[in-house]
Amino acid sequence: MSLFLEISRTLAAVLYLLASAGLVAFGLNAYVMLFLYARGGRGNAAFQSKTEADWRKSTRDQDLPIVTTQIPLYNEYNVAARVINAVAAFDYPAEKHQIQILDDSTDETRELVDGIAATLRENGIWIDVFRREVRHGYKAGALADAMPAAKGDFIAIFDSDFVPAADFLRRMLPHFADPRTAVAQARWTHLNRDHSLLTRAQSIGIDGHFVIEQTARSTNGLFLNFNGSAGIWRREAIEDAGGWTADTLTEDLDLSYRAQLRGWHFEYVPDVQVPAEIPESHTAFKSQQFRWAKGSLQTAIKLLPAVFRSHLPLLTKIEATVHVCHYFAHFLMLLIVLLAYPALGKLHGLFHPALIAVVIVPFILTALGPPIFYLVSQKILYPREWLKRILLMPVLTLIGFGICISNSRAILEAFLGIRSGFVRTPKSGETRVKTYRSHTGLIPFLEILTGLYAAWATFVFALSENFGIVPFLIIYSVGFLWVGSSSLREQLRRS
Repeated sequence: MSLFLEISRTLAAVLYLLASAGLVAFGLNAYVMLFLYARGGRGNAAFQSKTEADWRKSTRDQDLPIVTTQIPLYNEYNVAARVINAVAAFDYPAEKHQIQILDDSTDETRELVDGIAATLRENGIWIDVFRREVRHGYKAGALADAMPAAKGDFIAIFDSDFVPAADFLRRMLPHFADPRTAVAQARWTHLNRDHSLLTRAQSIGIDGHFVIEQTARSTNGLFLNFNGSAGIWRREAIEDAGGWTADTLTEDLDLSYRAQLRGWHFEYVPDVQVPAEIPESHTAFKSQQFRWAKGSLQTAIKLLPAVFRSHLPLLTKIEATVHVCHYFAHFLMLLIVLLAYPALGKLHGLFHPALIAVVIVPFILTALGPPIFYLVSQKILYPREWLKRILLMPVLTLIGFGICISNSRAILEAFLGIRSGFVRTPKSGETRVKTYRSHTGLIPFLEILTGLYAAWATFVFALSENFGIVPFLIIYSVGFLWVGSSSLREQLRRS
């Protein structure tokens, strides 16, 4: 029995060190993104502004291409009218702008959509409602099935909670001057950022991705992704890359990588902003993150072998790996908290204190990488009030730790090949006429139990004067307990 315990502790210690090394790599990549952003971001903004100005001067309405705007819907009663009317108000010749409503709804959204479409047609808007008898492939299936009826050379896509400005098409189309440009992606902003502490923290996470990472990847020739909404595809690129497929939960990321492997270029346009809703409940947020985490790993399993077989530069291959595997960090974080007690018991006293001091400084610096990454994005967007947003960084950190179990489940399902349906994130809209719900099952209970375990481990290590891990365990404990109790409270309120 003692031999079994010794082997178990040794294995726990090895896994703990490997997980720590993995998190160090992810932390270092935050600094890489900041460096790449600084190297190419500012000059690119000026270039894009000139591209738009030149296009406006030289392009007449009769020369504009036909554009199809697709709006996938599934039981989106609260927000369907808002997005359809926003797209119908585009400043673009009516005869050259086809609107396709891809409506898979099974509730009153169908009647709402039909009424809006009929009114818009009477006002001269080119709008078609596309419905399927079987909702196979979810959003990817709807996009693929509607393609034969799409008339445009360019395909704009908006999820139901987005509200694009009237000049969206005229500002985005100039960025297709290069015939090898497949996608022009706009920046997401936030309709309901100030709804709660949760939405304010999420907004910082989204800003970091769109302000720093997407710009850094776009301006340095790295792989990036169409974000599923608020962007335009060149139809030829969709077809050349093999079209929309539903074998991952992130059809946007999947098609993006297939297109870039075919040599297509992606253009990110951060100055064009499209506001959208942020999930307002912990349950909805975890549902969204689960889908993104599982889909990203499914895409990694599907396409990373092709990335590494390609003749792409080594940096592009490494950054593509980090890109599609970044949710794996949540699995590593969960391993660290679960293995802390058995592993550190084995590791305690194994290393010379001087060696620990040498290692702990760079470890802390890498742990600070993501917070610095997000704070820089706030400094860029809100130069006069970014200091206030520092107060939200602990909340963002706690949320990141708190969703580890849900996202780890997503990662394990991706690796094991377990299939699951596309669960759309509920949208509230401005009036919240209907209530749509997300469900997380037993996950909140597991989060609370893990939080209690982390609190117990904190107490044990504090008593033994092993204080190095204590601050991290406290963050884990509070994060799990907050997210778990909030999710459980939401479920109890609904039931």
